[in-house]
Amino acid sequence: MAKYTTLEQIDLPAVADNYGLDDPQLAPLSGGAANSSFRLSTASTEFVLTILDNHDTASAESLAAHTQALFLLGVPTSAVVPATDGSLITHFDGRPVILKVWTEGRVEQPLPVKLLPEAGRILAQLHALSTQSPGLTDIPVGTRRLSADHEALIPELPDREFAAWLTDRLSRIHRAEATSHRPRTVTHGDLFDDNIIVRTDGSLTVLDWETISLDDPLLDLGMTAVGLAQEDGELAPERVKALVAGYEQIAPLSEEDVAALPGEITHAALIIAFHRYYRHHVRFPDPSQATYHLEMIRFVESVEGAFQVLG
Repeated sequence: MAKYTTLEQIDLPAVADNYGLDDPQLAPLSGGAANSSFRLSTASTEFVLTILDNHDTASAESLAAHTQALFLLGVPTSAVVPATDGSLITHFDGRPVILKVWTEGRVEQPLPVKLLPEAGRILAQLHALSTQSPGLTDIPVGTRRLSADHEALIPELPDREFAAWLTDRLSRIHRAEATSHRPRTVTHGDLFDDNIIVRTDGSLTVLDWETISLDDPLLDLGMTAVGLAQEDGELAPERVKALVAGYEQIAPLSEEDVAALPGEITHAALIIAFHRYYRHHVRFPDPSQATYHLEMIRFVESVEGAFQVLG
């Protein structure tokens, strides 16, 4: 696992010099499952300083460039602050660093139902961007999906019952998707409530573009439903209806899309189930998270019932 950076390890004078800041002050931020983030304050401005512990220079540069491109294209996200030499990342102790403008607001978990239409609109806005937009032409393809290598691991997972369930469900999804011809769009891949800031005026700012890729927009909507439309571990009809209603204000769904959406929500949940199991049982065994993947089994079983309610 990554060795995360602590507040005491940061050379604040060097950061100040890299970004031309006067007398900055630093405080830790909670959260950040993959990196170390801190609130950096000057007399006039607030920033978020992130040490990209899990990135090399190339991937950090891509993340910063994609984030800045999305901001400049009007997606509500945080602007990247260039260093004094114009670069979008710097380095600390061999690790890439990114500085972004602070967004005043809070994370609300779960995101209130009244805000779900706005989340849907932002997702549709993202999907509507041209894949040839400046700064987005090098986005990878399909990285949120399970790769062939991932799927090859499933039959050998220690929990054979879970492996069989996952294999069966993925086979159904692959058969259903075989005839899909939806064009690939820019997708977020992880639009969960911990990646959304509710600003003081009630608007939303989307964070964390590490899983950006070109992919099926309906799978991305499905992943967002997993992240935002759950209630007590199940897909909540009222929440998914509000999310989709907002999405359709920008990008109306065809009858075929509406029919395929439950399958794409299921597909997203299967992706999460695999990664939870593989992480907590194989890569970094953690008994405290040993049943985390089972939550997705219950969620998947709830999807059909939720759509029956929706009609």
